[in-house]
Amino acid sequence: MAIERAKVEEIIKAVGGKDNIEASTHCVTRLRFALYDDKLVDTDALEQNDLVKGQFSSQGQYQVVIGPGLVDKVYDEMISITGGSRASKDEVKNTASKKQNPIQRAIKTLADIFIPILPAIVTAGLLLGINNILTGKGIFFEGMALVQVYPQWTDFAAIINTIASTAFAFLPALIGWAAAIP
Repeated sequence: MAIERAKVEEIIKAVGGKDNIEASTHCVTRLRFALYDDKLVDTDALEQNDLVKGQFSSQGQYQVVIGPGLVDKVYDEMISITGGSRASKDEVKNTASKKQNPIQRAIKTLADIFIPILPAIVTAGLLLGINNILTGKGIFFEGMALVQVYPQWTDFAAIINTIASTAFAFLPALIGWAAAIP
């Protein structure tokens, strides 16, 4: 599908013009803008543009939904019109985060620390659940654990417990690692 230059110019005008764009990038479906002033965005003009499927503001970024495949062409055309430089998602995120209040930045910092280690915590929790099923008394047999009735499962339960406990034992190190990685 060919992109009409006028439609891309309308998007640029609707977000406040090229002078309002501090940084921009795109993902698979959306144009992502870090704008100097979000109040300059003309949402009605964006809604009337055939290229735009939706729009919203999130975490200091103004995002315009274009659609997969098409967003690449729109972004390339936008860069050629504005003469702006290409930015990475992280650059736009960092630029946009400067406009957040201190509480929002603190929450974002905590999320950036804990999101990378969530898989380890969830996996460890699931493994501890399996261990508890194997070693819990009265779950399958009256007054006895599964590993007491079937002793061949004792080593398996011990291995699961060791693996699961490792994530929690090293949790301070995992948090430190996640906090140190920018």
